[in-house]
Amino acid sequence: MTTLGTPLSPCATRVMLLGSGELGKEVLIALQRLGVETIAVDRYENAPGQQVAHHARTITMSDPAQLKALIEAEKPQLVVPEIEAIATPMLQQLEDAGVVRVIPTARAARLTMDREGIRRLAAETLGVPTSPYRFCDSLAELQAAIDGANGEAIGYPCVVKPVMSSSGKGQSKIDGPADVQKAWDYAMAGGRVSHGRVIVEGFIDFDYEITLLTVRALDGTGAVQTQFCEPIGHLQVSGDYVESWQPHPMAPAALQKAQQIAQAVTADLGGQGLFGVELFVKGDQVWFSEVSPRPHDTGMVTMATQWQNEFELHARAILGLPVDTTLKSPGASAVVYGGVDATGIVFDGVAEALAVPGVDLRLFGKPESFTKRRMGVALAHAVDIDTARRNAKEAASRVKPREA
Repeated sequence: MTTLGTPLSPCATRVMLLGSGELGKEVLIALQRLGVETIAVDRYENAPGQQVAHHARTITMSDPAQLKALIEAEKPQLVVPEIEAIATPMLQQLEDAGVVRVIPTARAARLTMDREGIRRLAAETLGVPTSPYRFCDSLAELQAAIDGANGEAIGYPCVVKPVMSSSGKGQSKIDGPADVQKAWDYAMAGGRVSHGRVIVEGFIDFDYEITLLTVRALDGTGAVQTQFCEPIGHLQVSGDYVESWQPHPMAPAALQKAQQIAQAVTADLGGQGLFGVELFVKGDQVWFSEVSPRPHDTGMVTMATQWQNEFELHARAILGLPVDTTLKSPGASAVVYGGVDATGIVFDGVAEALAVPGVDLRLFGKPESFTKRRMGVALAHAVDIDTARRNAKEAASRVKPREA
């Protein structure tokens, strides 16, 4: 039986989130509803999650000494990584020493924070289908990989990503030789940690891509059981999600393959929690793309579609509680961008957006806006995904951020 303590007392169940953006904020809210004492950590002050947590801490999470000192001082039972730029070797040391439990495991956090680790695990260890790929440490190596100077050519078109980044930052598609330099420069600017390494992937002619939210949670006997949410379709621009919808229709054979791939990858990573597994699909063929050991940005749609959204599923799973992945209604999400570069913006059009049938809004509370920074999301439920997508996009378009 799982025992939960009372917040701000000697028996409190304390959970620390490393990264407190919009996704972390919702996880923190879900944890607080279960009476958990929360510690929100980020690299800048007043991050969205810090605004709702019991405790807010600001450090450089990629600095091993700062990370170790904070965990030893705060003494959380669980540490939940929510971003990539974290000193994961230090988390491994602390977990090995029995200081803290890392979600889902320190090994999983280390592998998935780096595209190289997770891609090599999936393709080379587990043997699941992926796009052809190569890792490159320089512009010359990138060009050689595309041209096939040292092996099979990746060719054009292809996709270049930093080995460590989030939300599509630094990712671009290369259609020909003229794009290579620009793609390299963009990857160097977008990486979470600047060490000049990228992955270049051969382009798969897929019909669509999905996120398959996969939950590893305890069943009634105390054993880990894997459950799946309905597949989430999404539209990306420059590698960054702009809208998502659930359920995305899939052929039964393709869905079965997707679940088999997700099961294989997440079982190897181990631990408990929710994983966002990204997959490419063409007909009945399925290719693994990436996995995040935490709630996924495209999964924000579950706040409109599921009885337990992805954040509640993650919170329950990591605490050893039962989960329910049942779909409640078809729905969609659409991103609200900042539109301006400013601090402390205001939002016009909120009432007009909420007047769209079946719509809800989440404005994240980020202290600083950028033109293409995600500042909120419109959520819509409807009788079908086409109506939901239309309403979500309409609502998002009515929200008008501006300088105060």
